[in-house]
Amino acid sequence: MVKISIDAMGGDIGPEVCIEGAAIALDREPSIQYIIFGQEAACRPILDRFPKLKAKAEFRHCDVAIRMDEKPSQALRRGRYTSSMWKAIEAVKLKEADVAVSAGNTGALMAMSKFCLRTMANVERPAIAGIWPTKRGESIVLDVGATIGADSQALLDYSIMGGAMARALFEVKRPTVGLLNVGVEEIKGQEEVKEAGRLLREANLDTINYFGFVEGDDIGKGTVDVVVTEGFTGNIALKAAEGTARQIAEYLRESIMRSWTAKIGYLLAKSAFDRVREKMDPKKVNGGVFLGLNGIVIKSHGGTDGEGYAAAIKVGYDMVRNGLFEKIEADLKKFHALVVPPSDVEEETATGIV
Repeated sequence: MVKISIDAMGGDIGPEVCIEGAAIALDREPSIQYIIFGQEAACRPILDRFPKLKAKAEFRHCDVAIRMDEKPSQALRRGRYTSSMWKAIEAVKLKEADVAVSAGNTGALMAMSKFCLRTMANVERPAIAGIWPTKRGESIVLDVGATIGADSQALLDYSIMGGAMARALFEVKRPTVGLLNVGVEEIKGQEEVKEAGRLLREANLDTINYFGFVEGDDIGKGTVDVVVTEGFTGNIALKAAEGTARQIAEYLRESIMRSWTAKIGYLLAKSAFDRVREKMDPKKVNGGVFLGLNGIVIKSHGGTDGEGYAAAIKVGYDMVRNGLFEKIEADLKKFHALVVPPSDVEEETATGIV
């Protein structure tokens, strides 16, 4: 059994999508149980339409719903301890739920998650890990927007956490990890990236296989199982990829509508087009995982539908069933025992300890 707490008020549409998605996910994974947090007047009528879900869910009323346009600081002041978002996260902290899922305001969700769950030992900055469709299948990319900028230590932590997620999700014993850079040569890139690469190479960890530097086009190729970067670059890469997918889809639609022969050609190749659309649909790979916290939180796309929300719940379900938190905790402990950050080495040398 996996118990999942749901912020039913999050997202562009709100309870309609969240509750429908929970019902779809339950049909696929009958061992799921839910705690659903939301405003009773909005949620109860929808929940009544799904008797199977209602039987496997505990509903808890919350007065406050966090708006999609609220600043994180404002959301914390207004919704701490009382909002559906906070309560869903708090259920994980109190061990009432194994994972929390929300389609709400990303900044508010991260702020509340950090404040409520706190970061894991030796982790300064959490990351959002996204699942990226590639030519080889799927890869993990992090950070895709949790924190702007990252030093070498943060990039090291992201590498370890991303590797643990790949082991949990893809069941790969020693996933390949690459650092996103402006070139594959070791002399290129920012000093933080080069330093992180050097430390990963020297550590030679048995939990990940450090591939080296990768470039932007390697993400779609699926060159590595895990692509590591900082949040500013990762978020731009994510939005650029989503925008490019929509652009290509619009080009195809315009081309097909220009002539009868193109329409006939589309009908003949419809199954192939459907496979491409399914492969590129963000809803099918929906669900960013917050890594580095004392608990698992899943961020669903705010504009998703019921199918997409169910996909986000499935990501959380898989993370729990495959022991993501335990894998990250063990890997980080082992890694920090092997690698001493450069700043610590300099400090110890200056005081005569080394």
